[in-house]
Amino acid sequence: MKNPAFDDLRPYYDEEIAPAMQRIAASEYFPALAGYVFPGRDVEDARQTVSRITTVDGFQLQVMKAVNEEVIRRSIRRFSFEGLDRLDNGKRYLFVSNHRDIMLDATLFQYALYNAGHRTSEITFGSNLMSSQLAIDIGRANKMFKVVRGGSVRDFYANMLHLSEYVRHAICEKRESVWMAQRNGRTKDGVDATDQAMIKMLCLSAPGNALQALAALRIVPVAVSYGWETCDVLKATELYHSRTAKYVKKPDEDLHSILTGILQAKGDVHIAVGELLTEDILASLGDSSDGRFNRRVAAWLDDRIRANYRLSCNNYIAHDLRAGCNRYASHYTPAEKDAFVAHCAKPDATDVADKDVLRDIFLGIYANPVDAAEENRTA
Repeated sequence: MKNPAFDDLRPYYDEEIAPAMQRIAASEYFPALAGYVFPGRDVEDARQTVSRITTVDGFQLQVMKAVNEEVIRRSIRRFSFEGLDRLDNGKRYLFVSNHRDIMLDATLFQYALYNAGHRTSEITFGSNLMSSQLAIDIGRANKMFKVVRGGSVRDFYANMLHLSEYVRHAICEKRESVWMAQRNGRTKDGVDATDQAMIKMLCLSAPGNALQALAALRIVPVAVSYGWETCDVLKATELYHSRTAKYVKKPDEDLHSILTGILQAKGDVHIAVGELLTEDILASLGDSSDGRFNRRVAAWLDDRIRANYRLSCNNYIAHDLRAGCNRYASHYTPAEKDAFVAHCAKPDATDVADKDVLRDIFLGIYANPVDAAEENRTA
């Protein structure tokens, strides 16, 4: 169902794909993109393949499927997923996910959906990342829709209301599922936490009864786990500099993070789909008119995401190194520890004054999920 009120946010319609593909194929960056997506193929042959795509499904099947397969082949030791059998193909969902990588969290999830026989979802994508026509064409052809960031307080509220209305329109009227991060921006410290403001935003489009507003969206928590945290050195450096001043991104820093996330070795990557947040569960969280209701919904999502996060040997190694003990030694081998210690030395190459603080931040990125898992088990 088309609604022109959302033309400023929405992904491309099928009739907009052909001209977008022509622009992508004509881009000066196409040879480099084709070299990664279609290795071994002649550039002109790849250009013709892309130029002939005329639908969103065609783009996802012929291009994005190949992108994910190359990412998995080149940088992931083992890719696995679970819980997708919980989903009903006849229904649509709002997938609320932890967010560790700018691009891969969502695109790998789409690949998991496809391989499990489900329709792919639409994907939130920050307006700061749609900085060129090429990025816009690739994103909107891949079912991404824009989340507007920045502006005045009034602009912020108007943008959140508009986004809330679009998410509800996509799920309830267009009959498309939606992937959304649990917070604004990536988790950089390893602590996955759902922003209460996101829950509040989802209710803006159906004021009056928060319980029914959320139940209609059919929210499902998703946990994405990486053996090696993507952009770990970049994240540690940003957190280090953020301790003393507001961090200002360098030009093209987001693009650098996207490319680093794609190319960096990630070890085992696992995606776990949790249980549906039903109306009964929402009712059990207390009075929806209570100002603390959003906090309780966020906490419920946090519990499920953290419980489904798959800890790797690196998480346990980092925790032991940070604590100066061997509490979790049974979860890793000496060789795995040596590999992590060697990797841990990489942040020392960055231009910072206090190497010990940087190292502690770096270890925390990997160690904090262990603490979260322990808290979940004892709660």
